[in-house]
Amino acid sequence: MFDSPDFDLLPYADFDMESVARRTYCSWHQASWRSLLVQSFVHTREVDALPVPATSDLHLLLCVSGNAVIRTRSGGRAVQRRWVPGRLELMLPGRPTVRSYRATATMRSVQVHIPRAVVDRTAAELGHPEPDFEALSAALAAGDTVVEHVVRGLPDAGHTDDLYAESAAAFLVTHLLSRGHVPPRPGPEHVAVRKGIAVMRERLADPLTIADIAAEARVSVYHFIRVFREATGETPHRFLTRLRIEEARRLLTGTTLSLEQIADRCGFSSPGSLSTAFLSQVGVRPSTYRNM
Repeated sequence: MFDSPDFDLLPYADFDMESVARRTYCSWHQASWRSLLVQSFVHTREVDALPVPATSDLHLLLCVSGNAVIRTRSGGRAVQRRWVPGRLELMLPGRPTVRSYRATATMRSVQVHIPRAVVDRTAAELGHPEPDFEALSAALAAGDTVVEHVVRGLPDAGHTDDLYAESAAAFLVTHLLSRGHVPPRPGPEHVAVRKGIAVMRERLADPLTIADIAAEARVSVYHFIRVFREATGETPHRFLTRLRIEEARRLLTGTTLSLEQIADRCGFSSPGSLSTAFLSQVGVRPSTYRNM
């Protein structure tokens, strides 16, 4: 029913989706697209242990509404991420996960599957090596207004033909690979720095400590602080704060979110702590910056 030259199987064909979400849109049904799969879901508010099978596709998830802390376990390691409107996630190809959460509001998402053949072909055309999906996932979790707007608008483009879907898939992959292209991986000590930065970007909204980041990088706190400062010229805490302020600046200029919402999405405990850090780094208060 869903035969396509790029999709070998319907993603998650053997997955019991009905028990955890109600699908409200599917581009294969409503638009007859075959180059790109776009789906919209309304999710149940509580999941105890949901095994999500691996897929080879590049799978993008955009949180449209809801509020929850999602615990995801992959390969024995569990991480917590905030589900808030506008949050983007790239599911790592070939990696199954187990998820659990309890939401305080109705959760809705738009999810996009791009065939792996499109990803590999685009990477080859760009002259890039095989994509580093972990780095792409971490960068995307820190926010990308281009991807967010494209993914959010795809369910409304169902009146178009498959050429539109093919073009959208090519654009998204080109944008992601161009943004995520990084030099070859550095030596073993700088791998810890690279991993630490990826964790910071991926969990920007979470209450992270340096011990948490060092544990993710599999080094001691002392060693992590030392090699991080040598590699970046900054302490991990200052680097993390700068990332949060950069995201706050993006949200202040590109959205109408309140200061409380921005503080929550950028990992600050309150609008006051955001304002203090923002003033220190930028030289003006967030409200002044937005008005400027």
